[in-house]
Amino acid sequence: MTRFRFGALSMMALALAACAGSPATPGSGQNGKFKVVATYSLLGDFVQNVGGEAIDLRTLVGPGGDAHEFQPSPADAAALAEAAVVVENGLGFEPWLDDLYGSSGTRAVRVVVADGIKPITAEGHADEPGESDPHVWHDVTNGIRMVENIRDGLVQADPERAESYRANADRYITRLRELDQWVQGEVARLPETRRKLVTTHDTFRYFAERYGFEVLGTALGSVSTEVADPSAGEIADLIEDIKAAGVPAIFVENVVNPRLMEQIAAEAGVSLAPTLYTDALGAPGSDGDTYIGMVRYNVAIIVEALSP
Repeated sequence: MTRFRFGALSMMALALAACAGSPATPGSGQNGKFKVVATYSLLGDFVQNVGGEAIDLRTLVGPGGDAHEFQPSPADAAALAEAAVVVENGLGFEPWLDDLYGSSGTRAVRVVVADGIKPITAEGHADEPGESDPHVWHDVTNGIRMVENIRDGLVQADPERAESYRANADRYITRLRELDQWVQGEVARLPETRRKLVTTHDTFRYFAERYGFEVLGTALGSVSTEVADPSAGEIADLIEDIKAAGVPAIFVENVVNPRLMEQIAAEAGVSLAPTLYTDALGAPGSDGDTYIGMVRYNVAIIVEALSP
């Protein structure tokens, strides 16, 4: 990816911040709400559920956006400069964030939601030996840990509203525990021999480990979408694996162009299931416009597409 030139970005961001006016206290807007930045849409949903009405939230990579390939703007640097807390995924998911944070001049507390989650290594990818898979949220129990980390970060940074943050988090975590049980029940309807996933990029390892699936293969052969297109030989090998495994359907994702998966499905003689929400939420009003909605939609699509 082409990195933004952050020297110019820093100067432009400071100019924007000056034009906007300084808040009365660091991290506090004119409405008295606590300024928080989330790096991408799934985290934005988590943060809003915990912060509620107490926060003024800015999400950098919005619905449908690919955080792997995101290029920050001066306005993004200005948002960081005014924030009290920045909530990030970690595990290399936001490779642009360190430069953006440094150039913005912010003193915001960085909350890494993947802290405490045991990462899965990106095994089998020649270009990523030993690299950690950042897609932790597809295991709902990891989603719970992410929410706990957000709660703890907000409590530490804004102790005056700690009781509200804890109460909001407790309510949301209850819903996530119910969601995890629902996923297990839905997956149990699918014969174990049919629980095989082929996706565009390697995003479902945590989902597979938690809910008993096998990741048979991926078109891009990477935990990132930011890679070159696969060779004809790599595509041919994947098609043969699909045929040999008897997979009835493969899956495309909302953050990538579907053309490659359409080609693979046609040549393998299998169905291309409706688009899944993976690295980003869907647009407002869609089935995947919240984390809970995203998980329920994805599981319903996967189970239906792979059922006998």
